[in-house]
Amino acid sequence: MTPRKSAKQSEPDPREWLRGLPKVELHLHLEGTILPATLLELSRRHDDVPLTPTEAEALYRYENFQGFMDSFKAVSSRLKGPDDYELITYNMVRELAAQGVVHAEVYISFGILYYWKNAAIEPYVEAIERGRVRAQQEFGTTVLWLIDAVRHFGAEEGAKVFRKAAAMRAQYPSIVGIGIGGDEARGSADLFRESYAEAKAAGLRLTAHAGETIGPESIWSAINIGAERLGHALSAQHDEELIGVLAEKQIPLELNVTSNIRTGCCPSFDAHPVRQYFESGLMVTINSDDPPMFGTNLLEEYLLLHQRYEFTLQQMRELAANAVEASFLPPAEKLALLQRVEQYGY
Repeated sequence: MTPRKSAKQSEPDPREWLRGLPKVELHLHLEGTILPATLLELSRRHDDVPLTPTEAEALYRYENFQGFMDSFKAVSSRLKGPDDYELITYNMVRELAAQGVVHAEVYISFGILYYWKNAAIEPYVEAIERGRVRAQQEFGTTVLWLIDAVRHFGAEEGAKVFRKAAAMRAQYPSIVGIGIGGDEARGSADLFRESYAEAKAAGLRLTAHAGETIGPESIWSAINIGAERLGHALSAQHDEELIGVLAEKQIPLELNVTSNIRTGCCPSFDAHPVRQYFESGLMVTINSDDPPMFGTNLLEEYLLLHQRYEFTLQQMRELAANAVEASFLPPAEKLALLQRVEQYGY
């Protein structure tokens, strides 16, 4: 279906065109995809007094990064058992497909399961996989998993998470990589050097959240332990040498514009370096992070770049291609998807 023309007649309607553009999401947290409607269903399952719609909506409002963390915990605390994870996985893929997302690489926080729930991982992964397979069959969007350790829980616990990911990979090939999230100030990437080397030797791909809440030193540390992709990288703008290295090495950046504004990590949309990074030749990809928590999704993020930052539709296609190239898809699948992006026109 060809997107209808806008008033200019020279270009299609931007929203419809961007919806049809084959998109890849590289920075998305499974536990952060719970929509208010899904939260209400979880509350009906588990709360003695279920949340009202007003109460559910209120949990998505906060003032700063700590407020976001508190809100995230309040929402994800309604995830009690494996069936809940199957539900949110299926709903996540359905929402991605509706936005024109054809592939996603999604973080699962094993750290939350270990620490908050003191639970065995296997039943949860089985349920998540049931949700993924069922949704992929219905909607066509593919998903690979990145297993996330909570960095401020320490390197020893991070190593435990990564070893569990490596052990489960044989049964679940959709588990492709690892990452570290959580509080950067309390968990330097340097602490995970040995466990990252071990994960790489086990065949896992390496990502890291870096430079979201603290300075460029966090990004340097992530690069130094071998991270292949960097989540956020917001503070790279303050280090010209680092910008040069990122441009030269073409290390993919998983940018999350609205997330950075809503958490207070970036003071305003005008202050966000997304345009600077792109014009500096960095390998920029656009992502949504925890979309319901930020009142956005990947389609809205693409539209934001086109409208507010004046990226042309051709540049938006370039960003979509970047995400394909930066993905951990097998080479043949990556090439086929790149061709779909490049051939998408108007």
